[in-house]
Amino acid sequence: MVARRNWGARLRETTWDGAPAVVLENERLRVTVCLAGAHVVEFNDKRRDLDLVWLNPNARAPIGAPAGFFDTYPGGWQEVLPNGGAPARYRGAPLDQHAELVGLRWDCAVVADGESEVAVRLSARCVRTPLLVRKVLRLRRGQARLVVEEELVNEAPVAVHAMWGQHLAYGAPFLRPGYRIRLPEGVCVLPHPEPINPPDRAVAAGGPYPWPVVPTPDGGRVDLSVVPDRGAPSDIVYLTEFSAGWYELADPDSAAGVRVEWDASVLPYLWLWHELGASRDHPWWGRAYVVGVEPFSSYPTDGLPGAVDNGSALTLEGGQTRTLAWSIGVIGDG
Repeated sequence: MVARRNWGARLRETTWDGAPAVVLENERLRVTVCLAGAHVVEFNDKRRDLDLVWLNPNARAPIGAPAGFFDTYPGGWQEVLPNGGAPARYRGAPLDQHAELVGLRWDCAVVADGESEVAVRLSARCVRTPLLVRKVLRLRRGQARLVVEEELVNEAPVAVHAMWGQHLAYGAPFLRPGYRIRLPEGVCVLPHPEPINPPDRAVAAGGPYPWPVVPTPDGGRVDLSVVPDRGAPSDIVYLTEFSAGWYELADPDSAAGVRVEWDASVLPYLWLWHELGASRDHPWWGRAYVVGVEPFSSYPTDGLPGAVDNGSALTLEGGQTRTLAWSIGVIGDG
């Protein structure tokens, strides 16, 4: 039971599309988490009444019988584990797109419920792999920043591989053409080997290329730090060589936007994904204008076996626990 309070930091139990949800709120932010999949379906900058998350036009909470990822993907932000990207089979376990956590009901327990701070602990146990995730979401009074502290546990006595990532997707009304992505110096770009939306792609194969200006397939050059106009080619690239784990996505005029910080020793890659209306078939039907900027343990988006093959998959020994701290907050005055 959460305290009844309408000032300072506060918690509220609610529903989202019929599924249980929890709201963490203070003077600056309102964060809504759908517990079916632990999807963050609202990250609202209350000063501007501006939600930063992208919501899928077909948004649905994953309730009832199992369905494919794109049948219940609400948009928003979610935890990806243990399979990043395309459906795959790992050691006999069939894994859907970005499965398993996105389709599971998460347990929720109140950790703190005071005027100065609220926090909840979310936990979920995978079904087809022996992995358990526990994470605390914390919001302090007066701060426009959500702090997340995570544990990933291998409950089996044998070693297990995993891809672990934060699937952060931004859309309108927050996201607009011309917004800038800022990163630490020294970051490199690894293009995906194949086009995401054949025959279009934004970045030439090959690399690594120094961030942010990289070649295009037609011999030109593109600045990946600038969010493109609607209709630009769909693509995904992988950024690496982070001296520190952080990025900012912001309006170049006002500097208002979002800053994400994470432990780059645990998640050394950043997936940069554009779907800007060029994909005219399933699942987007030309309706998406979304950019994903996603800290990840591994690459590419071909599924866990590919990450095992290239050596980027996480390895958890039998009984091992890995920890991760990260945060996301609003920046600038707007």
